[in-house]
Amino acid sequence: MNEIKYQPIGIIHTPHKEAKGTPIQPKGAKGIKGEIEIYPEYEEGLKDLEGFSHIILLFHCHLSGNYSLRQKPYMDDEEHGIFAMRGPSRPNPIGLSVVKLNDVKRNALEIENVDILDATPLLDIKPYVPEFDQNQVEKIGWLGENVQKLSETRDDGRFLERDKK
Repeated sequence: MNEIKYQPIGIIHTPHKEAKGTPIQPKGAKGIKGEIEIYPEYEEGLKDLEGFSHIILLFHCHLSGNYSLRQKPYMDDEEHGIFAMRGPSRPNPIGLSVVKLNDVKRNALEIENVDILDATPLLDIKPYVPEFDQNQVEKIGWLGENVQKLSETRDDGRFLERDKK
């Protein structure tokens, strides 16, 4: 299999118009609201979604630049392997965020704790279920020494498309 194609099911609207200054994880975006516009042909798939307080968004990081298998992440001064970090510039620029779902109105979802750039193509939505999705972890790698930086760390533009070589 050489190629996989996905079609967006909607578009994510947020106050983050540029990468620089955007929170880098939903926990760092506490209280920031956005809206998802689901394309009409997918609206029927939203049935019963309002029963969940949080949802998992899978999206295309459409402005990410070229990737390197080793990169310097936002919260550290050393390079790490791309699969040991969550930066947007990856072999497949797929993003994942768990956001709070405030309301469902026809084909519009009101969300909160948004760390996603405006006009980002949405690939999929899954309900967040703690019994399915939370695990007791023993270690969090290099982030163990850096996770406390999350609330003040913002995107500095290092992964932008215009930086492609």
